[in-house]
Amino acid sequence: MTADSPHPTGASRRADRPGGTTPFALGLLLRQAHWRAAAVMTEALRPLGIELRHFAVLIVLIDRGATVQRDLAAATGSDKAGIMRVVDDLERMGLAVRKPVPGDRRVRAVEITPQGAELLDAAYVAAEPLAERLVAQLAPGEPEQLMDLLTRFAYPPGGEA
Repeated sequence: MTADSPHPTGASRRADRPGGTTPFALGLLLRQAHWRAAAVMTEALRPLGIELRHFAVLIVLIDRGATVQRDLAAATGSDKAGIMRVVDDLERMGLAVRKPVPGDRRVRAVEITPQGAELLDAAYVAAEPLAERLVAQLAPGEPEQLMDLLTRFAYPPGGEA
């Protein structure tokens, strides 16, 4: 392709504008939506003294119960070193504890503490008005429709990618 020849498909080279139709438009739009939602969640969590990475681990612990760090890393999209730092933080704050796993002295399971469960409850209360603000410009029924579409997109039948 030469410098003066047009893009072979005629597609725009800019995929970041609303309504874009390039192969990257959906991914970029989802990323922008994530940044916006993450900013709102960060605002809700800041007064509680935790970050999104801490919140993500607490959610997994509430959902699954005591969980080994390797599984926490997989569930939160973290790496081994990152999950160790988060668990260290949670332990220091009294929100989680590491406990031995019966039958394997090398492995420790992470468990949420009562204080961690209370903080998670407080996070949900703090996030409610901010979450409502996120979808305030949508018409009645559209927030539920958005949740349905995103759920089906994120968790396709059969776990396909």
